[in-house]
Formats: sequence, structure tokens, C-alpha cells
Amino acid sequence: MEPLRLMIVDDEPLARERLRALLPDDWPLTIVGEYDNGPEAIVAIRRDRPDLVFLDVQMPGCDGLQVVAELPLAERPAIVFVTAHDKFAVEAFAVQAIDYLLKPFDQERLRTALQRAVDHMHAQRAGDLGTRLENLLAKSEPAARKPERFAVKADGRVIFLQPDEIAWVEAADNYVILHLGSGERVMVRETLAALEDRLGKTSFARVNRSAIVQLDQVKELQPTAHGDYLVILRDGTRLPLSRGLRGSFAKFAGDLL
Repeated sequence: MEPLRLMIVDDEPLARERLRALLPDDWPLTIVGEYDNGPEAIVAIRRDRPDLVFLDVQMPGCDGLQVVAELPLAERPAIVFVTAHDKFAVEAFAVQAIDYLLKPFDQERLRTALQRAVDHMHAQRAGDLGTRLENLLAKSEPAARKPERFAVKADGRVIFLQPDEIAWVEAADNYVILHLGSGERVMVRETLAALEDRLGKTSFARVNRSAIVQLDQVKELQPTAHGDYLVILRDGTRLPLSRGLRGSFAKFAGDLL
């Protein structure tokens, strides 16, 4: 296993010293820097590109959450927040921190954080590889051909799916929820439009601003009292069909729609 390049950011010298002392000797680790304030840490993270940063939440001038906010997602290493207070946990995980260490912690708890960092790195690399493979396939295959397999990243995992495993997709702000035929739901940080492009329009169609469906999963179109239609899926899901999107189903319903 290649050495994990880590950085320690805490305004308390004793806290930095204690964290160093707890680092296990049997892990391949390299400390690329220690900093006692947010602004210097931001510059150092951008310059040295560590794999993992142990980041104190409360620091004068620029706290840990502000440090993360200054780093674009593409430049952001694995972040483990270190603090004596649990009140920042929600904010920490909202910025996709991989762990949250409450002081005082022991070496066993620190090992867990290190393992999560390694798992995070492996998942990122697998996701990058999946994206490169998809781009190569997109260049070599006809545009109308639906993808046979594609990768999504959810909860730090890289999940490989076949399009026909997806019954429908629901928009949720900057995320989408994949409703699988098995009943499982997978939340992915991606826009509905981007996922629609990845799935293609041969087997999937948008039914409204917030949902696309696999056409093979459509059981019936049910008229409403106002002259609109509901799309009824085989699992019983009922989705309103926007009037402007009826053309997506015209090739199947013909003059009946």
C-alpha cells in the first residue's frame, strides 16, 4: 500500500502533537505539513495535494468548514474533522467529510478514520476509471445505442448498473434518486439532465421536470379529471405526465394519446 499523504490543521500545538503521537507505526504514512490556521491550510492543500487532512473545526479567523468551502470538489482531499464538540457533525457531513473525530479519541478510533480515507481514495480512483471507460465507449459507439453498463458514485461507493435495472429516476435538488427494480434506492450527486444524457433516450423518457422513466416499466397511462395523464409503472408508482412531454410516448400510444 502506498503511503497516505496527510496534513494536520489545528490551532492548538498540543492537539497536533497528540494526533502525531497516535498515528500507528504500522501504517505507511507521510505528514506533508502542519498548520495552525485556515488561510495557510488552504494554500498548502492546493499546493501539496494531500490525500487526507485532519482539520480542526474551530480556529480563529477561518474555521474548518470555511476551509473546505474554499476548495472546489475536484481539489478537495479526504477530510476528517477533529473537534471537542459534536454540534458541528451535521455541517461536517454536509460538506462530504469522510469522518468526524471527537476529542479525546484513541488510536483505534484513529485507525478507523485512516481506513475510511484509504477506502475513499480507492472509490475515487475507481470512479475516475469508470468515467474514462465510459468516455472511450461513447466515442467508439453510435450515439443512439444505450449504454450496457455505467457507473455511479453513492455514499463513497462506486456502483455499476445496467440501465434496465432502473425503473425510474427522481430529481432531488443537486442529486437524483435511482429507483431500482429491486426496490432499492440509490442517491447520486448528479443532475437529472446529465443522467438522462447518460442513459440515452432509446429506453428512457422524461415524464415531467422531476422524473424520467424506463419505458419498459410503463404499465399504463391513466387520464385525470383535468385532461392530463398519470404514468403508472409496473411497481405501482404514479407520476404526472407533463403536457409538453406527451410526445415521448406518442410512438407507443399512437393516436390513442
